[in-house]
Amino acid sequence: MKAVPKPAKILVADDDPAILELVRINLEARGYQVLTVDNGADAIRIAMREKPDLLILDVLMPEVDGYEVMRVLKESPETAHIPIVVLTAYASDAGAMVSWMQGAESYLAKPFNPEELLMVVDRLLSSESSSEAN
Repeated sequence: MKAVPKPAKILVADDDPAILELVRINLEARGYQVLTVDNGADAIRIAMREKPDLLILDVLMPEVDGYEVMRVLKESPETAHIPIVVLTAYASDAGAMVSWMQGAESYLAKPFNPEELLMVVDRLLSSESSSEAN
C-alpha cells in the first residue's frame, strides 16, 4: 500500500487580514496546509519552529519587515532551503531586485491574480520535491 503524501505546509505572512484570508482560501482549496501570521517577528518564529515547505511574504509588515525575515531565514541552515514568494503592494524593479538578492524565488505585485499565485506555488513546490528526489 502506497503512503499518501502529506500536503505541503505553507506559511503566509502579511499584515493585511483580507490578503491573508484570500491567500489561505485559495491555497487550502488546492489542498495545501496553511499557517498565517500578521507580522515579520511571528513569521521568523513560526518558520523556525514549523519548517514550512514554502513562505509567502509581504515586504512591509510591523515589527520586522519582509527583507529582514528573508535575511534571517536564509542565513539559518535550518530554514535556508525554504522557497520564498514575495507578495507586495510596493512593486518596483528595485523591489524585485532586492527581493531576489535577499533570496526570494518569486515576486508578485498586489493586486495579484490568485491563479497566478497558485501557479507560482505549484511550480516552486514541484521543483522542490523533484530536487529532493534526486
